[in-house]
Amino acid sequence: MERSSRLVEIFNYLQDPHLVARFQKFCGVRGTFSRTVSGSAPSSSGGGSKEADRTHSHNNGACHHPITGGNESESAAVIGADEGECKETAAAGARRRKQGEEKENLPQNGAVVTAANAGGDTLGAGSNGPTEPAEKGGEVPVSSTLKPLRKNSLTGDAGQEFLIENRFLFYLFTFGTELGNELFYITFFPFVMWNMDAFVARRLIMVWVWVMYLGQCTKDVIGWSRPASPPVVKVEMFYNSEYSMPSTHAMSGTAIPFSLFFMTYGRWEYPFSLGFSFALCWCLVVCVSRIYMGMHSVLDVIAGVLYSSLILLFILPALDLIDGFNLTCRYAPLVIISLHLGLGLFSFTLDTWSTSRGDTAQILGVGAGVALASHVNHLLGLMPDPTPEQLPFTAPPLSAGLAGMAMLRLVMGVLVLMTSRAVMKAITIPLVCRVTGVPCDDVRKARQHMEVELPYRYIVYGVVGFNVLFLVPFLFSCLQIS
Repeated sequence: MERSSRLVEIFNYLQDPHLVARFQKFCGVRGTFSRTVSGSAPSSSGGGSKEADRTHSHNNGACHHPITGGNESESAAVIGADEGECKETAAAGARRRKQGEEKENLPQNGAVVTAANAGGDTLGAGSNGPTEPAEKGGEVPVSSTLKPLRKNSLTGDAGQEFLIENRFLFYLFTFGTELGNELFYITFFPFVMWNMDAFVARRLIMVWVWVMYLGQCTKDVIGWSRPASPPVVKVEMFYNSEYSMPSTHAMSGTAIPFSLFFMTYGRWEYPFSLGFSFALCWCLVVCVSRIYMGMHSVLDVIAGVLYSSLILLFILPALDLIDGFNLTCRYAPLVIISLHLGLGLFSFTLDTWSTSRGDTAQILGVGAGVALASHVNHLLGLMPDPTPEQLPFTAPPLSAGLAGMAMLRLVMGVLVLMTSRAVMKAITIPLVCRVTGVPCDDVRKARQHMEVELPYRYIVYGVVGFNVLFLVPFLFSCLQIS
């Protein structure tokens, strides 16, 4: 009994948003939370409904306090990091009454501000009050005022401004979080496919599809909202309306580098310590970035790493069997299409419409397209896998010609993928809307219908996946640049 209560206590501590806020403050991230926020605070108990969690998430998980009367300038929403609760303090109001009227306007996006001119309006992440100006005669650290790079994908909320005091960590963790976004996937997988090892790339995509699918479905089943803001500073807003547990960024940030290491060690010549260190650093940067961005609690990230590791224990030993089936079985195309479509239908029944649901269909479409392309390539004798006698591979010496050819293939190939995606989107949405009878005047609303979103994403990204492994390499061979 004592052990279970201790375990619950640890879980609650790791899920506490104030732990995220303290880490953000340590890394130099400070919020510019409004002092007069209206609305009612969502319940923090675990017994709330999933719909309440969704509303909570849409509002950034903010802990709001209504202003019941008096001058608004005498009220404050101050984060109690050490007490673990949001509360108004009369002391803050008294300080402001002594200081006189303060400016209400925040610095513009990108403006350089100091602690002196931001102190009256800024609450540091995890702090108990506004930041104080430096003492007279002392140096004042310079910060940059920024806003999230992309708006909330569901609500369009642009988020609040925040202060960055450590630009190196900001750029490092922005890069880390991009390692789990679509732009990275649409460049990384094709680069490995076209310039390094198609055998490894198609298997890596198999792992990525299963890890991301199971992660997204688990999110919708558990239905935990993102960390509350305040106290957490939302450095990123794009995925803020999705559920939080587990972190699929942490899952992909664990699965991709360690699967790449597992598949290439012994197939390519490089030191074990180098490959393992590279995978570990990749994983750490992605995982820590999700806490820095205010998107996940520490518990979300830990769960994502462990969940991904568990999936890898089952999927990696089965890759030979799955890949062999895709290549050689005469019924493979039927099974591939049916399986991925069935998984998509199942995932769409787990929750109401959200961006994560569309992402799941997109991932399944890519997986189906790549699997079909591998079957076609095998039938036509294109892109044959190397024989064991040809292994291990030795990396060629880096040269300007080698780098230039790799970039040429990447740019040309991505242009083909983007063009095919744009063409298929223009064709598929009106066609699906006409077949299903859903009005397509407002594409955003039309895509909230499962009968539109699922086939649209599945078909469009299925074609993209097929072109990655079949059409683009075929064009390269015709142009003699493969």
